[in-house]
Amino acid sequence: MSNLHALPESLHQLGQTRFASLYEGQTEQQKIINLLSLSDFAWNCLQSQPNLKDWLLDDNELANRAVEAPLSSTEINELDDNAAMAKLRLYREKYWLKVAFLDLCCANPIADSIAYISALANQLIDSANQWAFAQVAKVSGMPLDDDGNAMHMLVLGMGKLGGGELNYSSDIDLIFSYPRDIATQGGRRSIEAQVFYTKVAQKLIMALNQTTVNGQVFRVDMRLRPFGESGPLVMSFHAMEDYYQEQGREWERYAMLKGRLIGTENRYWNEFYELLRPFVYRRYIDFSVIESLRKMKQMIAQEVRRKRLTNNIKLGAGGIREVEFVVQALQMVRGGREANLQTQSLLVALKELVNNQVMSNKEADLLTQNYLDLRQIEQYLQIFADKQTQTLPDDELNQQRLCYLLNKDDFNQCLSSIEQIMSQVHGEFEQVIGFESETSDPCENEYISAWEMTDVSLMCEPNLDWQAALEDFKARLTKAKVGSRGRDILDKLMPLLLKQLTIAKASSDAFMMICQVLNKIISRTAYLELLYENPGALNQLVALCCHSKWIGEHISRYPILLDELIDPQVLYKPTPLSAYKDEIRQYFLRIEHGDLELQMEALRQFKQTHQLRIAAADATGVLSVMKVSDHLTALAEAIVEQAVNIAWHACVERFGQPVNTSEQEKGFAVIAYGKTGGFEVGYDSDLDLVFVHNHDGSSYTDGDKSIDSRQFYLKLAQRLMHLFNTRTASGILYELDTRLRPEGASGLLAINLESYYHYQQTQAWTWEHQALVRSRMIYGQASLKDRFARIRIDVLCQTRDNEKLKTDVVEMREKMRAHLAKGNDELFDLKQDRGGITDIEFITQYLVLNNAKQHPELTSWSDNVRILADAARLGCISEQMQQELVAAYIAYRSRYHVMSLNQQGRCAPRAELTQHIDLVSQAWLQVF
Repeated sequence: MSNLHALPESLHQLGQTRFASLYEGQTEQQKIINLLSLSDFAWNCLQSQPNLKDWLLDDNELANRAVEAPLSSTEINELDDNAAMAKLRLYREKYWLKVAFLDLCCANPIADSIAYISALANQLIDSANQWAFAQVAKVSGMPLDDDGNAMHMLVLGMGKLGGGELNYSSDIDLIFSYPRDIATQGGRRSIEAQVFYTKVAQKLIMALNQTTVNGQVFRVDMRLRPFGESGPLVMSFHAMEDYYQEQGREWERYAMLKGRLIGTENRYWNEFYELLRPFVYRRYIDFSVIESLRKMKQMIAQEVRRKRLTNNIKLGAGGIREVEFVVQALQMVRGGREANLQTQSLLVALKELVNNQVMSNKEADLLTQNYLDLRQIEQYLQIFADKQTQTLPDDELNQQRLCYLLNKDDFNQCLSSIEQIMSQVHGEFEQVIGFESETSDPCENEYISAWEMTDVSLMCEPNLDWQAALEDFKARLTKAKVGSRGRDILDKLMPLLLKQLTIAKASSDAFMMICQVLNKIISRTAYLELLYENPGALNQLVALCCHSKWIGEHISRYPILLDELIDPQVLYKPTPLSAYKDEIRQYFLRIEHGDLELQMEALRQFKQTHQLRIAAADATGVLSVMKVSDHLTALAEAIVEQAVNIAWHACVERFGQPVNTSEQEKGFAVIAYGKTGGFEVGYDSDLDLVFVHNHDGSSYTDGDKSIDSRQFYLKLAQRLMHLFNTRTASGILYELDTRLRPEGASGLLAINLESYYHYQQTQAWTWEHQALVRSRMIYGQASLKDRFARIRIDVLCQTRDNEKLKTDVVEMREKMRAHLAKGNDELFDLKQDRGGITDIEFITQYLVLNNAKQHPELTSWSDNVRILADAARLGCISEQMQQELVAAYIAYRSRYHVMSLNQQGRCAPRAELTQHIDLVSQAWLQVF
C-alpha cells in the first residue's frame, strides 16, 4: 500500500520540479513525484534511465520478487571486462531503484525489502563469480573434479549479506575458498589451483568493486578472511580448516555465524559448512563465551567513543548492532547443542530461541519489532542518497524526509520515537550481555561532604594540600557545559575519587593531574560513567597518575585511553615483542580501507593505547628500562609497517604499481637510525628514518596515471610523511626526521639503494658513518634487507686514518656539547654533558669505525650495549671499561626514563651521579 499522508509542500515542490525536468509535458504521477522528492539516488537513476518510470508503475512488476540473473550463460562466456561491468552496474541501479520505490512510496515491509535486496545481491555476486571463472579459464584452463566437472570457487557472504538482511547501501564482506589443490587443465599452460583461483578472485572483486562511469556494484571488503589483509585472497578447504582450528579468534567465531555460501549449491557446499561448524559451534552449552562477549561489548562502546558517534542507530546504545549481539550471543552459547539455532538469519534465530524457551514470546516480539523499525529507518537514511550511513540526518531536507516517512510532525518527535526504541533494545542487551559493576563500599559521608562543601578538612583523613586543586576544579565546573546527567554522575564519582586518593596517599600534583583528566572529559558523560561504573578503572587512574605525570598527561590528552583502565590484566601486560605487527593488522581489520582520515586516527590511537600499557608496566616495575625501549621500538616498527601498507595502497590505487612488485615485495624499504636503529625508542622519541627502493627511472607503474618508478617511490615517501607528521584530533603520530638521508634536507626523500651505497662510499662525512653504526632496516623485503646488511658492513669496515677519525669524532662531540648541553655546576645533563650518554655513544661508534676492518663482528649489532660487549670480547677495550660504560649507560637511561615519566626534563643532581660521570670521562680520555 502507499503512504497515506500528503508530502509537505517544500518536498512536493522539489518532486514536481524534478518530474517536470525529466518528463516535460507528461501527466504528473504522484508516486513518481514522491520518489523524486524523497531520494536523490532515485533522481540520479531516472536521469540516466528515464524509461524506468513506466516499469516502476507496472503493478505486476512491483509485486514480482523473482530474481533473474544479470548475465546470461552466453554473456558469462563472451562479455569483456567493460561490457560485463556495465551490465552488472545497470542491473544494480535498476533493481535498487525498484526497492527505493517500494520502500518510499508503497510502504513495503522492511523484512521483505532486505530479503529482496539480499536475493538480488546473491545474483549479482554469483554472476560475477561465474563470469570471472569463465574469463580466467579461457586462458588458463580450469581445475576439474574426479567426474570431469569444473570446480568453481566458493564465495562466502558474511555479515548482513550472509544473514539475508543486506543494507540498501552496504559493503559486502566476502571470503573465498576452493575445494582441492588441483592444477588446471585445457588452457595454454597448466597453472596451480592457488594461482588460478587468485586470478578468479581478483577478477570477481574488480567486477563488483571497481568504480566506472556506471558507478559501482558493491564495495567489496575482504578483511574478514583468514590472516586479514596480509592473508591470501583465496584458500583451499584444507588450509582454511587448519587456520580456524589453530588460530581462529573469538571475534571470527562471532563473524562466521553469519557466513553463507552464495550461488547455486554444489557437491562441495556441505563439506565446506561441516569443516567450519566445529569452530563456530561448540558441542556443549558454551557459557565460557560470555566473558569474551562482554569484552566485545566493551569494544562496541569503545568504538562509539573512538568515532565520536552520536545519533547512530547502528552502533549507539540500543542500536541495530546490539540486537544482533543479543541474538548471536545466545546462538554461540547454545548453538552447538541446539542445531535449530545454527542459522544465519537473525529473524529465524529469534523464533528458534522462543521455540527453545531461551527467550519469551514477549521479549522476542519486542526485539523483532524494534530491530525491523531500526532497519526501516536505516533503509530510509541510505535510500536518500545511496550512501552507507546509520547516522540520523543533521540537514533540514533529510530531516524533513525522515519526518514524512515516519509520519511525525517534527524531527524532535522522530528523535523521541527512536530513543524509545533504542532504550528498549538496550534494556534487553544489558539483560543478556550486561554484568553488574563491581560493588564498592558505601562512600563515607565525610567524602560526600568534602565534595559538596568544597572543603577537604571535612574528610576523615584531611589532606589540606588538595584544597586549592579542589577549589580550582569546582570553579572550572561552573563554566563547563555539563548536562544534568553529567552532574549527577560527577556528584557520585567525586566522593569515590577523594576516598581513593586518600587511600593512595596521593600528592597534590597527582590530584591536580586527575582533575586535568576530568576537565577534559567533563562534557562527555560516557567517560564519567565509565569511571563511576568501573571502580577498578578509577583505581588504576589514581595509581597511574600517582606513579607518573607523563601517564596522566597522556590520558588527559587522549581520554579514549580510559577504556584501557577497565582490565588491569591487559593494562599491565604489554603485547609480546613479536606480536605488535600481528596486533596492528588485526586492529586495522575494522577500518575502512579507503578512509585515510580514520586510518590516521587509528594509527595514533593504536600507538597511544600501547604506549599507555608499556608506561603502566614501566611505572610499576613490571618492565625494566631496557625492555621498555624494546617494546617502544617494536611498537614503532609495527606502526611504520602498517603506515607503509596504507601509503602503498593509496599510491597504487592512483598510479598503479611498479613492475615486478607486489603487496609482499614492494621494492621499498625503511632504514632506521639513532634510537630506533639502536632499539632505544622513548615515549616522546622522534624517528630518524631513510627511505630507499630498488628501481630506476626507466621503469613505469602500470596504472592509468602511469609515472616512472622513482617518482612513485618519492610520492610513497611523501605520503608516509603526511601519515606521520599531520596533526589530527589525536596529535601527530611520530615526528619523522629524514635529514640523515644522502645530501640531507636537500636530498631525494626516497633514493635507490645503490645510489645510497655510492653516497656512503664517496661523499658521506665521518658523522654519517657514525650514524650508520646505529642503523638497521626495519621494513623491507628479504632481498633489500640482505643488500643493506652487506652495504652497512662494507661501509663500516672501510680502512680509516685513525688520527683523522679521532679528530672528526671529538670535534663533532664538542660542537654538539656547545650547542645542546643544558647542565651546570649542580645539575647534570644526562644526555649532553661531559661524561653523559652521548659520550658513551660516541665512544661506541668510534670503536666500530676504527676496528671493524680487523673485526667485522663489531658490525653485528646496532645497539650500544651489545657493541660494547663485542668490543671487550675482541680486545678493543678492557672488560673493566666495558662494564663501567654499560653500568653508566643503563643508570643514565633508567634515570632519564623515570624523569621522562614525570616530565622532569633530563637534568639530574650532579652529586648523585659523580661516580658514573668520572668513569665515563676517564674512558673518553683513554680512548681519545
